[in-house]
Amino acid sequence: MAGTLYLVATPIGNLGDVTARALQTLRDVRFIACEDTRHSRVLLDHFGIGGKDLVSLPAFAEGQRAGRILDRIAEGDDCALVTDAGSPAISDPGERLVAEALERGLTVVPIPGPTALVAALSASGLPTGRFHFLGFLPRKGAERRTMLEEVANLSATLVLYESPRRVGETLPDLLDAWGDRRACVARELTKLHEEFARGTLSELAARYAAEEPRGEVVVLVEGRTGERRWSEEELKKALEEGLSRGEKLKALSTELARRAGWAGQDVYRLGLSLKR
Repeated sequence: MAGTLYLVATPIGNLGDVTARALQTLRDVRFIACEDTRHSRVLLDHFGIGGKDLVSLPAFAEGQRAGRILDRIAEGDDCALVTDAGSPAISDPGERLVAEALERGLTVVPIPGPTALVAALSASGLPTGRFHFLGFLPRKGAERRTMLEEVANLSATLVLYESPRRVGETLPDLLDAWGDRRACVARELTKLHEEFARGTLSELAARYAAEEPRGEVVVLVEGRTGERRWSEEELKKALEEGLSRGEKLKALSTELARRAGWAGQDVYRLGLSLKR
């Protein structure tokens, strides 16, 4: 009889957030697949869970190692998948392992628990009824711009993860693409130095241009509000008027994108065509 793959959420900082069911599952399974065995061993030792067979499943090798893990489950061993923090397969290893497990007809059971995006959203002060999770943005280039443009007109709150080293670059990109909306930068969630920085995208961009945040970061941005989206003709007229007054195209594009409901890059490109 085949075993079961358990997806066990682990604390995102405060170890007190671990669930009783998660600990019992980790005690009961035959082996544990870990994003980083060294990190997971610290967690297991803290809760007195010893003698477990730990196998490594880092993101860069998930495709190569998933098969061996699933072979063991198919042969009857129960397995718990844990990542360094939060829920497996949510911007962490596990998505491919789960897909292949289901293709083989294996049972997959989630053991829910802490997740940074929900914790950040709940305390952000932004609308929580609907949200769109972007995970980690592409680092730069056309793929990044395309993703930002795809969601520019969504009314749902937009949530993404970001490296603290790139927050200072990402916030101006969001401002350019989406206009100056309400936003929140949440960091070090559940830890001693937990912080929620709330304001507009322009205010937060100015702050983090000179200050690199520490720790894991979640960025949340208000969705597009209900104003009518301007037509292209209306936008062209506003661009022509602004340019005739001598306004700089980049600043003008950012302001008009916020008012018109257009992506900042599209406004800028339209302005360039008018200048030519």
